[in-house]
Amino acid sequence: MESTVCQNIGMTAPTSKPATATASEIRPLLERWADELGFQQLGITGINLGEHEAYLQKWLDRGFAGTMDYMARHGDKRSRPAELVPGTCTVLSLRMDYLPDCTEAQSIIGRSDRAYISRYALGRDYHKLMRQRLAHLARRIEQELGSGQYRAFVDSAPVLERAIAEQAGLGWIAKNTMLINERAGSWFFLGEIYTDIPFEPDPPKSEKHCGSCTACLEICPTQAFVAPHVLDARKCISYLTIEHAGAIDESLRPLMGNRIYGCDDCQLVCPWNKFAQPTAEADFAPRHNLDDVALTALFDWTTEEFDARTLGSPIRRIGYERWSRNIAVALGNAATGPEVLSALHARRDDPSPLVREHVAWALEQHDVSR
Repeated sequence: MESTVCQNIGMTAPTSKPATATASEIRPLLERWADELGFQQLGITGINLGEHEAYLQKWLDRGFAGTMDYMARHGDKRSRPAELVPGTCTVLSLRMDYLPDCTEAQSIIGRSDRAYISRYALGRDYHKLMRQRLAHLARRIEQELGSGQYRAFVDSAPVLERAIAEQAGLGWIAKNTMLINERAGSWFFLGEIYTDIPFEPDPPKSEKHCGSCTACLEICPTQAFVAPHVLDARKCISYLTIEHAGAIDESLRPLMGNRIYGCDDCQLVCPWNKFAQPTAEADFAPRHNLDDVALTALFDWTTEEFDARTLGSPIRRIGYERWSRNIAVALGNAATGPEVLSALHARRDDPSPLVREHVAWALEQHDVSR
């Protein structure tokens, strides 16, 4: 049905050229082109996301999105691709591995004086890199077919990327809400190309292979999973350190440990990640030793140093104030010592009320009054 709709739309790009192939003829080439651009897998699906739309609405109704108002702002566009990009009837879903070959993550989490940063954020911002690669792939398809409209997205628009990837056969949405691939675990980024070209869809991943395992739910430092497949973002450390702009709930601060940007605990314990391979993408390699760096060194950064050292990094999006807030919490959770106390005292009169509040809390954790 969806393919018929696509053919009836008959939309073409403004610079359409004589076709040299049909959609079915170039389908075998897509994986090769994707591989040449650094993607590890490509899948294709239609635009009916079925039960995922109802799940999203129920999740929003329960308030689990916290202050992420943008999750509801676009209405049904997130779950209905043709409303986001009129004419869309097919979505290409692609994944790119990002796990860097660097300092072992668990050892950093176990050292309270070090900063833990989510593995995806140690290197270059994936948004630009992947979007450029997807745009290149779209142009290649257009050149081969001589027609079609294409829009590339990488976490940059209201897109249910994991639902799309599951229906495109790239993996299943696990109990920790991550997408898991049976050959690659979950350490990968997702990107999409929306198009009006009627490619034949791939079989969806209809079975979930988590079995009775609940390791990801049990390891969560803040117990943010209220049930399998249900995450209360308001308690999630990734949300607290990245999305949340205000003061962090005092009851959650001690549970955050040394995690200053994101959290990977539910992935680190997942048995399927034994199949994950370090990325070959040089741009995802750690910068500025962020895979193993002292909290006090990062807290000593000035605004100018933060801007310079996070240039081209996903960390830049949270800004210096939130960055400092997060580190202050981690320093409050660190073992008491002269370097930790000196770093906190140096910024107890910080210009930012938000930072001052969290520094004061951190000093209280070390039984130090102002």
